Amino acid sequence: MLKKVINTVFKIKNVKQIATAVVSFACIATYSSSALAQECLSDGLETTPSSNFTAVTTNTLLDTTTDLVWRRCSEGQTWDGSTCSGEAVKYTWQEALQLAQQASNEDLLGWRLPNVKELATLTERDCVRPAINASLFPATPADDFWSSTPSSDDPDRAWVVAFFNASHSIKEKDRFIYVRLVRTFTND
Repeated sequence: MLKKVINTVFKIKNVKQIATAVVSFACIATYSSSALAQECLSDGLETTPSSNFTAVTTNTLLDTTTDLVWRRCSEGQTWDGSTCSGEAVKYTWQEALQLAQQASNEDLLGWRLPNVKELATLTERDCVRPAINASLFPATPADDFWSSTPSSDDPDRAWVVAFFNASHSIKEKDRFIYVRLVRTFTND
């Protein structure tokens, strides 16, 4: 369909044809973006309900069931008070570990790359694209996120959690993958 619209645009001879092509393209673009929107089961049991989280700071949330504090945004994004803005950045596994160490050194709060079990607790199993509570963690890429858990079988691979569908797998450590940092809650 998109190819047909593009071909039509190049054959345009008058203003009416231009308007028709623009409307067609807008409809396709709207359909494409809505087709990629998060989908959740309407009658399922939420695995990460908002009631399990409380704000620690404006850009961090405490999961009261795990005592883990999560950054609301993926690394590279910033919390603007209502959503995560900017583009999330992908890192190799070693870069992700270094990024966590830098974050911890900056504020001395113990930020780290979550292990695979911790990261999996953040997935919303009733939703896909992304498989996360999008009201609490908006603009999360529906893609893999690094964990700190290395593969026990292959020293060149580590575990990731896919926020496309909440699955887990191992990937080569030199691949570029998204990161979300975590720390253990302290009353300090």
